[in-house]
Amino acid sequence: MIAHQPLASQHPATPRLVVPRTVVLVGLMGAGKTSIGRRLAARLDLQFRDADHEIETAAGRTIEEIFEQFGEAEFRAGERRVIGRLLQENPPHILATGGGAYMDDHTRGLIRTHGISVWLRAEVDVLLARTSRRNNRPLLKQGNPREILGRLIALRYPVYAEADITVDSIEAPPEETVERVLKALETWPGVTRTAG
Repeated sequence: MIAHQPLASQHPATPRLVVPRTVVLVGLMGAGKTSIGRRLAARLDLQFRDADHEIETAAGRTIEEIFEQFGEAEFRAGERRVIGRLLQENPPHILATGGGAYMDDHTRGLIRTHGISVWLRAEVDVLLARTSRRNNRPLLKQGNPREILGRLIALRYPVYAEADITVDSIEAPPEETVERVLKALETWPGVTRTAG
């Protein structure tokens, strides 16, 4: 499935929110940025874009290959360019970012200026359960996954807390988290609701 294609809305008859800017999902791996993002896009009748997918497409390499061949600094530079481009696109859409993107000062500034940032906050046990289902997390192959996630939480959560909106991503059906995000967006300045 192409990452940026909109999903057909399952709620066509109900009023929906209209967001004035791209909604940018931030958080650690396993927080649900992609699964929540796809469902949120469907509910809002918007396109879903995945920054990592867009970076891989632009570079013609996987994220892992970019890190191995060029290093993290070059990856972050490319990530800044891609996220900057995506934030300028109209109409607004739902954008899932990689776990480290929001840690970059410049990228965080772009998101603050051009987007509405939503931090999907999750406890370590939830992250551990979700990330253990897939074997494509290079960071977690470098030692004990629980300890690595614990260190990332300590390092990144204070920065993620700068996001415009914080929503807890819990071990529950994804639609529950989507509803929390929608409820939080309802009160955001500039967000309107269609008549349905």
